[in-house]
Amino acid sequence: MKLLSQNPTSLSTPSFSIIFFFFLLFIYFSENGDAATQNKNESVPAVFVFGDSIADPGNNNNIKTIIKCNFPPYGRDFKGKIPTGRFSNGVIPSDLIAQEFGIKELLPAYLDPNLKPQDLVTGVSFASGGAGYDPLTSKVAELYGVGARRIGVLSLPPIGCVPVQRTLNGGIARGCSDFANQAAQIYNSKLQSVVDSLSKEFPDSRFVYFDIYNPLNSLIQNPPQYGFEVADKGCCGTGNLEVSILCNRLEDAATCPDASKYIFWDSYHPTEKAYKILTPKILNQNKDKLF
Repeated sequence: MKLLSQNPTSLSTPSFSIIFFFFLLFIYFSENGDAATQNKNESVPAVFVFGDSIADPGNNNNIKTIIKCNFPPYGRDFKGKIPTGRFSNGVIPSDLIAQEFGIKELLPAYLDPNLKPQDLVTGVSFASGGAGYDPLTSKVAELYGVGARRIGVLSLPPIGCVPVQRTLNGGIARGCSDFANQAAQIYNSKLQSVVDSLSKEFPDSRFVYFDIYNPLNSLIQNPPQYGFEVADKGCCGTGNLEVSILCNRLEDAATCPDASKYIFWDSYHPTEKAYKILTPKILNQNKDKLF
């Protein structure tokens, strides 16, 4: 599902907003002037996010797909214990990015039927669980053409260490899949090169690469250092395979009572606690380069 085709370019954006791609995570910056001329102390009034389920706050609730999570136990630790369609037990990176920039507490889904015009002014998430990705350069060119001048690109994580990969490809011991992790590292190296080349191609913009691989891998390899007890399975159900429709009400009895002890909520997505540790750490790597 390509939510970009929903034509976000028709939105009237403020003079200095940001776009993030999650997996790719773009922070979309639309502005009237060159990035090079912006005041580094100027506040960011809006953030727009593109990506997959990591940053989907509920777009899939309104799409014909089985990749949904608008049911318990998802949202168990969200305000009001509401399963909003976020693929976690609480808030997700798109929300935390908006908070980090001091914009708003939650970044709403673009397809939320209750979305108000004023919500668009401060940003939304176009991310969709299960979304595929078009070639980065062509998509960036499209965004640049409608005013994007500050774009943050997030790397792949250590995908070989997510619980479902351990179950399917980690052998009896359920270790990390070296093959999947090596593939992610190769991809990230090439992605970083593409981001660097985009910076040269569009010198009046800011293209910034954000590494999630190493920060998340650090959590996984050293869970007690960050206050976690479980790194190799998710909180939901057995934690080995359950995700989306497999993590449902029937799994409530088997779901862990305290998700804060777990790095992963289901077999693919981190917990709110993990996101709250990772998001500022990842942003602070290179956030200044956006300004």
